Amino acid sequence: MIDLWFTEKHSEGAKFSIHVKEHLYSEKSPFQQIDFFDSYEFGKFFTLDGIMMANEKDEFIYHEMITHVPLASNLDIKKVLVIGGGDGGTVRELTKYDSIEQIDMVEIDEMVVNACKKYLPLTSSKLNDKRVNLFFEDGLLFIKNKKNVYDLILVDSTDPIGPGEGLFSKEFYENCFEALTKNGILINQHESPYYPFNVREMKRSHNKIKDIFPISKVYQFHMPTYPSGHWLFGFASKGIDPLNCNSEKWNSLNLKTKYYNTNIHKASFALPNYVIELLNHSNDD
Repeated sequence: MIDLWFTEKHSEGAKFSIHVKEHLYSEKSPFQQIDFFDSYEFGKFFTLDGIMMANEKDEFIYHEMITHVPLASNLDIKKVLVIGGGDGGTVRELTKYDSIEQIDMVEIDEMVVNACKKYLPLTSSKLNDKRVNLFFEDGLLFIKNKKNVYDLILVDSTDPIGPGEGLFSKEFYENCFEALTKNGILINQHESPYYPFNVREMKRSHNKIKDIFPISKVYQFHMPTYPSGHWLFGFASKGIDPLNCNSEKWNSLNLKTKYYNTNIHKASFALPNYVIELLNHSNDD
């Protein structure tokens, strides 16, 4: 019997390993190396360039927190843009809202979407919803020159290396600001406050966004298979404060979630002191 393990390097001094049943798929696209595995603890999962993206056991945490926090903050959202998100989990959560009229998903790598449809069917199950429009192109180019189009932009990106690097640039955030409606919301994958590489990128992102948007906050969630398990999203808006969410109205929708609820919504913005200090000194790097 072959004892197969997938190992991801989280820092110079830390690695994370998963016991693997089978290596299901391995292809190199024009953009990145794509691999799918079946594991004993986390079910099926996939990696891009050796970095964990999503797995069957804990993907709901990430996808619920990127989606329901902004929707509960503004239940009048009609048009949504998802940049990245090739596994389809973010779109799946968005389709729970009957009030949303249009979901545009821009993913640079069509091979990722096709593989996720095959190996992660529950995550990608709503990509065929009639409100969903798929665009296989560069999100940086897609968002340019768009004005006052989207009520919500979700940047469901990889780390700022390879194809995802430009999605952490000031120019990209400025283009997102222009593309949003007057109360528009931007949610971005904000890295982790723990290991040095993630901390550096977290501070850089926060520093850029807070100079562009009048409202700029950060919220946290627990993600077992991401570096340190402590992960962040950025919440930026032209006019919506997420701490003023209408809990009663959101709860009346009776949406089924496994992680998100309106108590967690408010609590997720209560950051540990060390994270607050890092964000307050984001100009230092």
